[in-house]
Amino acid sequence: MLSVFYLLPAVAVCSADEDVQTKSSTVERQSQYEVDDITVPAAFADEQRREFSIDRAADHLEDGAVGWSRQKKCITCHTNGTYLLIRPRLTSSLGLPSEEVRQFFLDELAKLQATDHKRLRSGTRPAQVIYAAAGLAEWDAHVFHQGAAETDAALKLMFQLQDDNGTWTSLDCWPPFESSAYQEATMAAMAVGAVPQWLPSIEDPELLGRVERLRTYLRDTEPPHEYAKVLKLWASTRFDGILGADEQQNIVSMILEQQQPDGGWSLRNFAAPEQWGRGNRAEKVRAESDFDSPQSDGHMTGLVLVVLQQSGMHCESDSVLRGLTWLKQNQRVSGRWWTRSLNTDKWHFITYSGTAYALLAMQLAGELHDSVSR
Repeated sequence: MLSVFYLLPAVAVCSADEDVQTKSSTVERQSQYEVDDITVPAAFADEQRREFSIDRAADHLEDGAVGWSRQKKCITCHTNGTYLLIRPRLTSSLGLPSEEVRQFFLDELAKLQATDHKRLRSGTRPAQVIYAAAGLAEWDAHVFHQGAAETDAALKLMFQLQDDNGTWTSLDCWPPFESSAYQEATMAAMAVGAVPQWLPSIEDPELLGRVERLRTYLRDTEPPHEYAKVLKLWASTRFDGILGADEQQNIVSMILEQQQPDGGWSLRNFAAPEQWGRGNRAEKVRAESDFDSPQSDGHMTGLVLVVLQQSGMHCESDSVLRGLTWLKQNQRVSGRWWTRSLNTDKWHFITYSGTAYALLAMQLAGELHDSVSR
């Protein structure tokens, strides 16, 4: 595969929003996704902003998910996992999601089903199963409008891998996705609630017990940081019994207090550096030039706006309107919304989820108007 690099002029002084490393007169930036006829340019802080374009954002979602699936050949939380979790819900605005990505998930599910369960419980495999179940369930809910046998099989496999404490084995090194057993539990709850008829159809008492074990874990376990509290609120919108009214209001209040003067939210304000995973990214995060005043980003702004609206906040509330304005003013030329990775400053795959969340937030607010010309 031919590598493509973007050569840009060096900058002598970088603002907090443009934390760009320069070692010579040019900065080499490798494509973020590249395979076959798909090339997605590198993600970087100083990428030019553009007038909001649904088409550009939609293309970015499709290219990233298909490109990752073809090249990396795995289900990952930050790209194709997020695609199948979010993209089916955008069907009314963007048209049908990629059948190629769904078929890839089915093929990967078959491989996971054939894998020894002891091996399935290690590494990224539990997360892959959870995201396979969640993505297929979203497809059923928003494309098929009924449950499919493959989704039932994925959900059952997911619970077969559940630990005794109610969650799943997780890596602790790639925040915010592959770093927290709590995050995996919230995504499992999202999967269960995506197709409302699935849970009432269960007759197996052992499986019902495992679902209840998940509910107990989420209800009784203290979220490891404020980011996890946002995920708990999101999961509670479709999985009953994990959040009381007072706790819900406390989380909403916390979210609103974190809104920045420009109307957006920053991922970095939702956990101390040592709280991400096992704290292995703390040194990197603390060394960032804007550590004391991190910039708003697409991932957190989009996610928060989705969660606030799905938990009952009206789209015309001041906080939501200010957040939507930030999204419409901060899309980049590539179609994505910039979010700096917590992990490394090379790939910034977190920008992909920022794009997906941003589109869903705008659809929930009636901002997409079924106007995409595809």
